[in-house]
Amino acid sequence: MKPDHVPVTTMSSPVINCRGQLLSLATPAVMGIINVTTDSFYEGNRMHELHQVMEKAKQHLEEGAAILDLGAQSTRPGAEMVGPEEEIHRLLPAIHAILNKYPSAIISVDTWYAAVAEKAVHAGAAIINDVSAGDMDAEMIPVVGQLQVPYIAMHMQGKPATMQKNPQYNDVVSEVLDYLKEKLATCRAAGIKDFIADPGFGFGKTIDHNYALLKHLRLFHDILGVPVLTGISRKSMIYKLLNITPADALNGTTVLNTIALQQGTHILRVHDVKAAVEAVRITEKMNG
Repeated sequence: MKPDHVPVTTMSSPVINCRGQLLSLATPAVMGIINVTTDSFYEGNRMHELHQVMEKAKQHLEEGAAILDLGAQSTRPGAEMVGPEEEIHRLLPAIHAILNKYPSAIISVDTWYAAVAEKAVHAGAAIINDVSAGDMDAEMIPVVGQLQVPYIAMHMQGKPATMQKNPQYNDVVSEVLDYLKEKLATCRAAGIKDFIADPGFGFGKTIDHNYALLKHLRLFHDILGVPVLTGISRKSMIYKLLNITPADALNGTTVLNTIALQQGTHILRVHDVKAAVEAVRITEKMNG
């Protein structure tokens, strides 16, 4: 960790504006994953039929999810990329159906395409979650600035197809922090008011890189002064370490989510909402 990294601001109770609906992150929020695809790394979250999406949305909301994160592109290592037209084809019916049944639901769309972001927000989505932080589509950050919705910018070394082929850093914490600091400045210049930082666990990082980031997670909020999202649900930093499968990684996920909460994360992105909500409640009680 570089010694010249010092906090630039503090923010104890961040609030994000989701198309006029204010979401306080004073108590950490849980974001429930809904993959509108058959190519998720976790078999329990592969859905392509609309009724499956609606069942998962209902379950997530009943279990306490504050945000539903819809993605139509698998970002597992080696996954085949789909284009923006296919993402739009998969996402829009799901957005319309969810908001028709649950009008107050806050929907985040997981995409790196500016065209998808624009269509999704016009359909009712309220947050854009970009695993490339604008690196995969130069139009993304300007478009999100025009849309005036919260933007989740994630660090990724490389691209999904190749990101886990020997990722290397001199100092992973400093390098990811510096990257997100630059992205924050770019987003502010584009008019994005609500910026959420995601260190990108599992995206171009070894197991050791991931645990170094988790150990120093609090620095991301302290230094950047923005909300932090943690997405570690059932990932390889759990199942490879424990020599299990993603299907057996719920207990490990809950342990790491609890550590992330102790490190001050504001949003947990998870497959299993109930367990994450319970972790939030227990951690909040411990914090008084």
